Amino acid sequence: MEKIIEYILKQTKKILSIDSPTGYTEQVADYIIQEYQSLGYSPRKTTKGGVLVEVSGKEKENGILLEAHLDTLGAMVCEIKGNGRLKLSPLGGLNPNNIETENCRVITKFHGIFEGTFQLENASIHVNKEFSDIKRSFDAMEVVLDEEVNSQEETKKLGIMIGDIVAFDPRTTITEKGYIKSRFLDDKLSVGILLGFAKYLKDYNINPKRKIYHHITVYEEVGHGACGTVPRDVTEILSVDMGCVGEGLDCTEHQVSICAKDSVGPYNYQVVRNLIKAAKESNLDFAVDVYPYYGSDADAAMKAGYDCKHGLIGPGVYASHGYERSHVDGVKATLELLKAYLTTID
Repeated sequence: MEKIIEYILKQTKKILSIDSPTGYTEQVADYIIQEYQSLGYSPRKTTKGGVLVEVSGKEKENGILLEAHLDTLGAMVCEIKGNGRLKLSPLGGLNPNNIETENCRVITKFHGIFEGTFQLENASIHVNKEFSDIKRSFDAMEVVLDEEVNSQEETKKLGIMIGDIVAFDPRTTITEKGYIKSRFLDDKLSVGILLGFAKYLKDYNINPKRKIYHHITVYEEVGHGACGTVPRDVTEILSVDMGCVGEGLDCTEHQVSICAKDSVGPYNYQVVRNLIKAAKESNLDFAVDVYPYYGSDADAAMKAGYDCKHGLIGPGVYASHGYERSHVDGVKATLELLKAYLTTID
């Protein structure tokens, strides 16, 4: 299975390198489609821009839909200031404290990409005596473009407009000791895991009795990623997203997390129980947790009215919505839980 893990890490790094703030995901979705095709599958792009693919199964009913999301946090230009710098409006739950001094890219609709840095206004400590006391907010911060512009007119001449997307550097690295550090592991790490699971089914010629679909969604960060595109034969939806790591929770980056409840409500009791049973029988390193501030694609599908059971698992991720950290152990445990749950339970 080491080759599958290597493949997951390679794909995760590639996916992380493709900017995809929520609402700007076409390029990365096209890449995912090509990758599923290279594995021998027949994916299709949904009207919404996600990717749906049937990966295995013999039955024509009782299907299960695995969901992970490609969209990430990001921002949108909401004002071009008089000094030529940019004010931003967040896309998803982006926190300005977590991106101060980060390099970014302004993706224009017609005139290419411009680089810059997200800074506090008047960011020089040697000039600004109040630097440490200012509360970080999008109103107090700005993008300083790597262009010689000093007025609103000069910035507009570059082709930058209100509504342009701003993407932030992921700064991806995998350490010698197996730690995976990057922005946007939520949820591109789990997209990599689903690709790895699809490769595992092909490489080992495994075709479970139960039909399995993958839905790679593109609007999860704003709450409606999985509100549609659930095949008719699906009776269960399993989100594969980041597992929460923090005070009051049991999960670490080395484990697979099984979520019993998030801020929306409890996950299906039978699904949670069966996931725990599969993890125990396979001697996996896992944790069961209640996430205090969290919502998933499976939640979105339930809110949309789908009559399905639902669950949520994922590798443990620390510092969520910031510079996140996971570990290869958590990736392995998540892959093994998918194998145990989906290839042994009808």
